[in-house]
Amino acid sequence: MDSENNKIMLTGGGTVGHVMLNKMLIPELSNMGYQPHYIGSKNGIEKDIMEETQIPYHSISSGKLRRYISLENFKDIFKVVKGVLDAKKILKKEAPLLVFSKGGFVSVPVVLAAAARDVPVYIHESDLTPGLANRIASKFANKVFCTFEETTSSFTDAKVSYLGPVLRTDLLQGQTEEGFKLTLFSAKKQVLMIMGGSLGSKKINEFIWEHIDTLTEHYQVIHLTGKDNINKDISNPDYIQFDYVNEDLKHLLAISDIVISRSGSNAIFELLLVKKPMILIPLGLDQSRGDQIQNAEHFKKEGYAEVIKEEELDINTLRSQLSKIEDNYSDITYKMSQFKNAFEPKEFARKLIEEASK
Repeated sequence: MDSENNKIMLTGGGTVGHVMLNKMLIPELSNMGYQPHYIGSKNGIEKDIMEETQIPYHSISSGKLRRYISLENFKDIFKVVKGVLDAKKILKKEAPLLVFSKGGFVSVPVVLAAAARDVPVYIHESDLTPGLANRIASKFANKVFCTFEETTSSFTDAKVSYLGPVLRTDLLQGQTEEGFKLTLFSAKKQVLMIMGGSLGSKKINEFIWEHIDTLTEHYQVIHLTGKDNINKDISNPDYIQFDYVNEDLKHLLAISDIVISRSGSNAIFELLLVKKPMILIPLGLDQSRGDQIQNAEHFKKEGYAEVIKEEELDINTLRSQLSKIEDNYSDITYKMSQFKNAFEPKEFARKLIEEASK
């Protein structure tokens, strides 16, 4: 390894899903003797997350990529151009071995700048259908890695590889004893976990709070509300709230029987890894490009989940879907046990370096 060329430039942002794989790769790359750096926007969520890692963070100008006609698209052209120039200066100074992009609008200027400077580019696409940023970036990439095998057909102009999900396998180390200590729950009653995504879901949170007395007739409920979303007005021995958990998530999952969740790719594959039957409530088209809807339907087709559209969420529908899960619980967990295509962050870090060394 050339000591002058051991920097790895990571990029991606706009949502937590475009950042977390990068965060998982950082300690692995560091342990291999490489120096991870990050390029992101000045005020994006990626900056907040990367501050925890203490690696060098470089800010660039970035515009939003929209699929619809808007005056803002014209304005953002200039932001993207400036972002490319910003990124070119950073890449010239740091001279990384490669650029790894997780997607999101901030990644496009970085990929364009890398291509202009002949820096190898590798991309990871988590969702069933690629986002606009990765569609653009793929044309300049040395290779695109996909979580879903079906996604490979979406990249016709790039070298594509079906990888499977990259997951933190420490989730498999959860201890039921620790989970019951954290919650003070009983092993004699089923546990239902609710996850509204990294930032929480106002709609899901309010629904759970409204119906918590009904839900706790049959379940003990763990509710991950999202940061600063704790409802202090609820007092129920069979209900516990956490705004955010990290290391303890594995223990909470260990005691959970069924999980209600959004359907971001990383979250649902983690639930698949630990074999937790799920009810998915994807973000609707009014809040996203529809990637969560497609992810959810794919998991339903595979037999891992039931799906409730957000606009159809009511207590009777939820009861019905919970009953379906309970009636078919052993079949669902058996199907989940057959899934073997997960990569550990350490394995993927090695694969990236191997690709760049070819």
